[in-house]
Amino acid sequence: MKLHGYPNEGRPPEQVESRELAEITLEANATELRAIASFLLSAATQMEQLGTRFNHAHLSDAMPQFETSPHFVVFNLQEGSGNA
Repeated sequence: MKLHGYPNEGRPPEQVESRELAEITLEANATELRAIASFLLSAATQMEQLGTRFNHAHLSDAMPQFETSPHFVVFNLQEGSGNA
């Protein structure tokens, strides 16, 4: 497992580069954490079922209540280098 992220520096999307992270912190309430856990379980199931055909999944696509949250993406490490 690797963690990647993008700094929130107000730059246009085309100028933002992914960086490997040493740590992440989820600032969330219990309801949000349960929803994220559900999303992760669903993504794991899809990944097992689809294998390398599963590339990535966005939390906000699966759960509209996260549309205004920072992007949370699960990427299939088997599908590439780990950069989502």
